[in-house]
Amino acid sequence: MESRWFAAWLEKLRHPRQRWLRIPVGIALVLGGVVGFLPVVGFWMIPVGLSLLALDFPAADKANRWIETKVKAALAWVTRRKTPD
Repeated sequence: MESRWFAAWLEKLRHPRQRWLRIPVGIALVLGGVVGFLPVVGFWMIPVGLSLLALDFPAADKANRWIETKVKAALAWVTRRKTPD
């Protein structure tokens, strides 16, 4: 139930009229993700924050796509290693 609430909240932030709120929330998520090794916060916050910022800043979109590419490559590598020969 909490994940649906979070998804609905993020969807509302994506609306063009919410730019005034989206930018500070995106920055806060990215900064919180940088200290993801601490309790409560996590590294998951970086791509979520970049996804919000990507709506307004092309550089954030580029960073978000770079992270996505690296994560997909890492997952493919792990999958290949787990496959028995």
